Amino acid sequence: MKRILLFLMTNIAIMVVLSITLRLLGVDSILANNGSDLNIQALVILSGVIGFGGAFISLAISKWMAKRMTGAVVITNPSTNIEKWLINTVEKQAAIVGIKMPEVAIFPSPQMNAFATGASKNNALVAVSQGLLDNMAQGEIEAVVGHEMSHVANGDMVTLTLIQGVVNTFVVFLSRIIGHVVDRVILKNERGHGIGYFVTVMIAQVVLSVLASAIVMYFSRKREFIADTGGADLAGHQNMINALKRLAQKEPEALPEQLAAFGIDEKPKSGLSQLWTSHPPIDARIEALEKRAAGMSS
Repeated sequence: MKRILLFLMTNIAIMVVLSITLRLLGVDSILANNGSDLNIQALVILSGVIGFGGAFISLAISKWMAKRMTGAVVITNPSTNIEKWLINTVEKQAAIVGIKMPEVAIFPSPQMNAFATGASKNNALVAVSQGLLDNMAQGEIEAVVGHEMSHVANGDMVTLTLIQGVVNTFVVFLSRIIGHVVDRVILKNERGHGIGYFVTVMIAQVVLSVLASAIVMYFSRKREFIADTGGADLAGHQNMINALKRLAQKEPEALPEQLAAFGIDEKPKSGLSQLWTSHPPIDARIEALEKRAAGMSS
């Protein structure tokens, strides 16, 4: 809750500063002189409601959506040895990191992957693929589960949702400012909102959303390194390193976009497209763990 309040206060402060900056630059005066009735304060509030509203709704239904998008089946009554072991492993790790026992699920995929999601650290879902259970040793599986449990314990779902809400707010706000400038200053439309406004807003929103998503992905990549260290602390550095090496041998299962940031890995990209990846290269993650392990042993 403190994290949510802090992000909300930060977002409000940034938007207030931005609206004051626009006034100091004379943007509101330019729009007013060209017949615009734009109320910047009202737009700030509207942008925040739209920006955060969508992000929080997505977070609230994340577990429900994840189960349906991946076909994940929650283990309620473990019937096999691997299911019993998986439940015991998650329960043990939950006690260590100090969170409530999350739901544990297996999703039907021959590829190796796992993810965590949920509205809060005490209302989470941790899921692994059948392929991961079939192809990894228990120590490696334990490390992957520890990676996902670290995401949960660190509140990464909420953090990335808040960051997404902030950038969404800016996208909504700036796209409408740009639309007003084009409509009233450039196209000289004097009544209501002309077609120029709506077209410009749509184009600006798409372009700004693409640019803004790179910011979210940057923070996502940073948190993957932290989750790796969490997995290493829970299951051992070598198990975490071995799990990553095992993942590097095969192309990972492509998770739905909403879950990609919380998977253990994603399909690698090249060039500028790397700016929009939620995970760092596996080689870089392995190197970071090896350096950490060496530093702890020296």
